[in-house]
Amino acid sequence: MPGIDECLLEAMTVNGARGAAVIEWTSGLALGMVGETRDDDPETTAAETAELARLAAEQTAFAAFVEKQDTSTDTAEVAEADTGAGAAGDSPVEDVIVTTRTCYHLLRFVDTAFDSGVFLYLWLDRREGNLALARIRLRDLARRLALV
Repeated sequence: MPGIDECLLEAMTVNGARGAAVIEWTSGLALGMVGETRDDDPETTAAETAELARLAAEQTAFAAFVEKQDTSTDTAEVAEADTGAGAAGDSPVEDVIVTTRTCYHLLRFVDTAFDSGVFLYLWLDRREGNLALARIRLRDLARRLALV
């Protein structure tokens, strides 16, 4: 399992990667950063992405839906899932993707054994990056990331 530094270096091998970070979303603290940052201010970048992650993770509008089977009428009913974290560290949101005319911003929540509120952030150049492949790579990195 890679640590934070190894994980970030691997994230930078994604085609089009301009910057990557591991950020704790409740405080906005960057646990590690590599590559470029907007306006050369890594603290602001971490705080702003943490705010976006916090909004996505805490809002019930983004909670998962589960289908409940009504046995009396055999009709499926969609119900909102519990918006709280299931296992410790689980977020009801997997990814947050922001697209602009020139880049993609991907935030991937990291499931941990403790309530960490950590996510991976990847900034991609839109002309060089592949959003689908970047999501897959970020998902795999988040699964393997060792936070100790």
